[in-house]
Parts: sequence; structure tokens; C-alpha cells
Amino acid sequence: MEGRYELIEHVCSLLADEAGTLRKEAPYRVALCYPSPYHVGMSSLGYQAIYREVHEHAGATAERVFLPDDVETYKRTRTPLFTWESQAPVSGFAMLAFSVAYELELTGLFTMLELSGLPVLAAERSARHPLIVAGGPLTFSNPDPLEPFVDVLVQGEAEDLIHVLLDAAASMDREALLEHLARIPGFRVPGRGGARYHVAKATDARLPARTQIITPHTELRSMFLIEPERGCSRGCHYCVMRRTTNGGMRTVPPERILSLIPEHARRVGLVGAAVTDHPRIVELLRTLVDAGREVGVSSLRADRLTQELVDQLRRGGATNLTVAADGASQKMRDLVDRKHSEEQIVRAARFARTAGMKQLKVYNVVGLPHEDDADIDELIRFTTELSRILPVALGVAPFVAKRNTPLDGAPFAGVREVENKLERLRKGLRGRAEVRPTSARWAWVEYMLAQCGPEAGLAAMDAWRAGGSFAAWKRAFQERGCVPYLARRVEDGRRQPTVWPIVPGQAPQQPSAV
Repeated sequence: MEGRYELIEHVCSLLADEAGTLRKEAPYRVALCYPSPYHVGMSSLGYQAIYREVHEHAGATAERVFLPDDVETYKRTRTPLFTWESQAPVSGFAMLAFSVAYELELTGLFTMLELSGLPVLAAERSARHPLIVAGGPLTFSNPDPLEPFVDVLVQGEAEDLIHVLLDAAASMDREALLEHLARIPGFRVPGRGGARYHVAKATDARLPARTQIITPHTELRSMFLIEPERGCSRGCHYCVMRRTTNGGMRTVPPERILSLIPEHARRVGLVGAAVTDHPRIVELLRTLVDAGREVGVSSLRADRLTQELVDQLRRGGATNLTVAADGASQKMRDLVDRKHSEEQIVRAARFARTAGMKQLKVYNVVGLPHEDDADIDELIRFTTELSRILPVALGVAPFVAKRNTPLDGAPFAGVREVENKLERLRKGLRGRAEVRPTSARWAWVEYMLAQCGPEAGLAAMDAWRAGGSFAAWKRAFQERGCVPYLARRVEDGRRQPTVWPIVPGQAPQQPSAV
């Protein structure tokens, strides 16, 4: 049976395999928390960027903390959650700063607070407890469910705001600090004010975000990640990173990108919302591959692919080409303003085959408003066509409406309806393509958290305490009276905008999961 010593030994063994770990003595200590396990958290570019920013602050230092893989062992051995760099108890730090990527990581935050011996609810903590702060990608859409548990929300891009926060936290008592932050755009202090749904924008001097620590123990093994661009110039209606967010896409010159990649990094990942929209992406890829590095690229857009670009990816070690269709049919892609056609996706598949790749991965979404069986059948027909060019793996996610998008307020299709669509896809593509669906049930839970307020966070706490089953979530949402908001949408921006259905104004007696 594992004990406390083995838990510490496990952390030390992973630390030994890292390159780039930062260690610093400073008067203000931050426990930088990621509410998912190490191999997920260390793949987060935002998390690593803030780790570096805290260390660059003259008066502060950061140590990392992750949701343990073996929570029960911590509980059984009564081991307080500890940081990686010094194995010090988290509860002894002045600040716990959580980076929350998406809605379902809420329960990881609860678990980490519990393992630290800290009250989960902010109302049950006092000035003798650490300051609990949360930021991360979730704050671009709907951070409301976090409100009952945190002292401060950092909304949007945090590279500059973290310095504002550290300056104030190191020089003020808690009461003065919270009053001060509530007056600064980008901070929200529950119960005290602050601009809601403000998405802060980092100065260009802070770009690009990049890996600080390289480790083989991540989703992207030993890969150095860097962003050639931030944001997106496109207007896809479902996306929180569309062109209206923070002024669209900001590009970084290849020369700066190349200067920041360490010599020892043999695998490089170019990441961002729209990497292939960078005007010099082929030049950057070619330079990296000519230097003998393996290269991966996120967010490939079918309409921007060329044979040369795909060839460079293949030279850089890629064996699969991944594109996103994000609409079961051309009708649905047009409705959500997804700017590409079947012809462009077919062309991408042919580029991949010519380059010698083994598989085409296509990401898609089902359950959009106005979608019917004919759209699913079109997806079956089109995927079958693609499979004649190259073996296809079709990733399918149920649509979940997010705040601050033109589809904000659009209803969830229903668990049963989505499961029927997925079964129709499986049957139609059996023997022709691999279908990799995500759960309709957990998509509905994500939807409720994405479209409700602080009461949904309290429901998440109830469900977590009740064991976290789907039935526990359904019951918790009902008992807390969680009803999706009416739409609070951003402007579509087109001459003839799509009219999307919204959640009915009358509160249902029970959330409509099915």
C-alpha cells in the first residue's frame, strides 16, 4: 500500500525528468494550482506562461500543484496537498491561484481545496486562510459558477494582470486588496463588484506564450509549445475566441518565435486558435523542419492548407492530419459561419494522402439548432467519401452553447436526441470510419455550467459531495433551481445574421437533460 513517502517520491521522480523548472526565494509565495492531473496541466500553455510571469515578478515566487491521480491515497494517509518544487503544504502559501480550463474542472478545484484542508466555500474562509484566485480559459466565457468558491476572478488574458495582482497582494491587507481589485478592469471580486464578463487583453510585449518546463510526462510528450498567433480573425458563431474577442488575431513574427525556442527542444508545437491563418506559417514550418526538429500544429483550417504546408508537417514527423469541420452538413457550417466547404476538406485529405500520411482526423459537432436527420445523413455520406481517400477517425462532440458568442442562449439538443444522432452516425459509418464520440450526458452537465450562474457552482459542489454521478448532477441542478440564462449574445456582424432559438423565458421545473 502506498503511503505519504511514496507520494512524495512519485513527485520527485517526475521533477527529475523536467527541464526548465524554476526555483526562487521570495517573500510572497503563490501555489499555482491546476485542477486536473500533472500530465494535463503541464500541457497547458497558459498555465506555464503564468508560472513564468510570477517568477519574473521581483517579490514573488510560484510553486506548482496538480489534482492528484491518487486522491484516495492522500485521504487515506491524511497527506496534506503539497507543492511540487518544495513539497510544502499548500495551505501555508499566501495565495492559491487556480487556472481553470473548462467547466467540468470545477470538481477538481473542490478536491484540491479539500485536500489542502481549506473550506471549499469562500464564505467559510477568513483572513487567516490563503487568498483563493481563479483565472484561465473558462473566464473567457462564463466564470459565474466559480464565484462561491474564490476571493478574486482574473478574467481573460492574465500575463499583465498577474503583476497588478501580485503588486497589490504583497502590500495590502485582504480587505483593502479586495476593494482595490474590484475597481480594476479584468478583476471580479464576488460580492464587491468589478466588471462582469470583461475579457482582459495582454500587451503585445507579453506575447508569445511558450513552454517553460519540458517534460516527457505530458499529453504532448517532451514538446516545446509556442504560439505564433493569439486570437482569431474568424467569426464562427459557437466560439469564444472569435474575431470580436480581444480585437481578433495578433501575430508574432517568425523571427521572434525562432529566437525563443531553446536549442535542446527537438519537438516543437505551434499552438493557437488559428495557427494556419498566420501569413508566414509555411516559412516558419520550413525553417523548423530544416533545422531537424519535429513539428506539430494545432487548429488546422482546411481552407488554408496547401500541399507544401502538409508536406512540411509530414517532414516534421506528423503521420495524421487533423481538421475541424464543425457542422454536420454544409447547411450547418454556413449557419455557424464556418468558412469552408466539402471541396476544401476533400482537398485536405488528398494533400495528406500525397504527403504519405496514414489517417485523417476530422472533428465535428452535432446537436446545433435547426439540425435534423438529413444533416446527419449528409455527414455519413461525406465521411464515407473521405474514407475512400484516407482512413478517417471522426471525433464528434455534442454542441454546448457558450457565453459571449452569437449562439449564447441556444438550447441543448437533449441527451436522448444527441445519443440518437450518435447512434445514427455509428450505424451509418460502421466499417467505413472510426467514430469517436464524447458523452451526451456530460455535455449536458457542461451546458448547464456554461449557461447558468453562481447557483450552478453550488450545484456542482453538491454533486461532487454526492459522488459525482450523472444522477447526482441532475438532482443538484434541480434542487439549486438552475435555469439557463436568456441569451446575452455578442453581435453577429453579418448583413443577414442568423436568427437562433433561445432558451424559453419561463423557468422549467427541471432542467431538460432529455
